[in-house]
Amino acid sequence: MKEDKAVAARAAIEGEIGILARRKIEAGIIAPIYEVMCEKLGEEFAQSILDTAIRRAAIATGKAFAAKTPGGTTLRTFEELQELWTQDDALTIEVIKATDEEFHYNVKRCRYAETYREMGLGHIGHLLSCNRDGVFCTGYDPRIELERTQTLMQGAKHCDFKYRFDDKTPSDSK
Repeated sequence: MKEDKAVAARAAIEGEIGILARRKIEAGIIAPIYEVMCEKLGEEFAQSILDTAIRRAAIATGKAFAAKTPGGTTLRTFEELQELWTQDDALTIEVIKATDEEFHYNVKRCRYAETYREMGLGHIGHLLSCNRDGVFCTGYDPRIELERTQTLMQGAKHCDFKYRFDDKTPSDSK
């Protein structure tokens, strides 16, 4: 059964470009729009708009991935999706725990953060990338919750991801 779910998760990501490549393309489009929003509305309001829009997009993306996951979503199928985020050497991670109920890992190197800094967007990198992580789960499977206390993007030595699966929470993706 677990192997069937892993195969289903792989099928859901087949043909997808890596997330790092996707984020770089998106950032190139967003940057000039963000600059104009800052000029017209001020930086704080522009960041608020960007944050809201990207969070909504992350939920929609999570739902789209869930819809492509035959047999329903679990923490294990979610774990299989991580290939997209690590593709192209985008993240160097150290897995701490991987069970049906918990998936914990630390990110030691983040090319997303490096890419945004190189593009001059380091000050909004957390909005462009990090803020998506927890709300992506909401769209993918609301039974998955993320706890993270720090990120490389905002200056920490590593990111600490702790995903938990609560099978008592109703799932919209089943």
